[in-house]
Amino acid sequence: MTTGKYVVVGGSSGIGLGLVQKLSSSGHQVIVISRTADALVNLENVEHITCDLREDEVLPEWFGDSIDGLAYCPGTVNLKSFRGMSTQLFRDDFELNVVGAVKTIQAGLKPLKASGRGSILLFSTVAATQGMSFHASIAAAKGAVEGLTRSLAAELAPAIRVNALAPSLTATGLTERLVSTEEKRKSAGERHALKRIGEPADFAELGQLLLTDSGSWITGQVIGVDGGLSTLR
Repeated sequence: MTTGKYVVVGGSSGIGLGLVQKLSSSGHQVIVISRTADALVNLENVEHITCDLREDEVLPEWFGDSIDGLAYCPGTVNLKSFRGMSTQLFRDDFELNVVGAVKTIQAGLKPLKASGRGSILLFSTVAATQGMSFHASIAAAKGAVEGLTRSLAAELAPAIRVNALAPSLTATGLTERLVSTEEKRKSAGERHALKRIGEPADFAELGQLLLTDSGSWITGQVIGVDGGLSTLR
């Protein structure tokens, strides 16, 4: 397998960390852009750049002359009634999930094109298509991510592929309060055909495939990794 150079934004926790671990163990060089680096200390071929996407700009020089793939993993889980959501909450969710992805991709566009096989991986949510109560803000933001995925896949082809994964509930720091007890975890799992919630490792293999040459004929796709929740009843 040909090894490459990949940038993972939000790669120090949750699904992003699982992807970094997979890429690292496969011998790829990984640049992680995130707020903290504690979880990365024992990983090989991993460089960390400290950045808070809510406040900081993403600098093109962080990417070097060429990168083979870029994954943007940050997300939010603000589950409230629509009546209780402020317009600022909608702005904040859109800023991190959509604008953060846009400014990261714009910063990495030249080195992605320079590789000759560039790929971009974004993250949506099952709630963007399933109409779930209390998900208005995150569903709106991630719906925009899905639109961005397809639009960029068309515009950047054939030089750069663009795809997204759409998780259901996954055990990460963001969702800790939703699965804080075994009872909550079991109840959430029962909503899925496969009778469990997701784990970060469930995304690593497919994420790596979409980023690398293994997925070289896949672009413009939003793929559900959701235990069947989006399609099975």
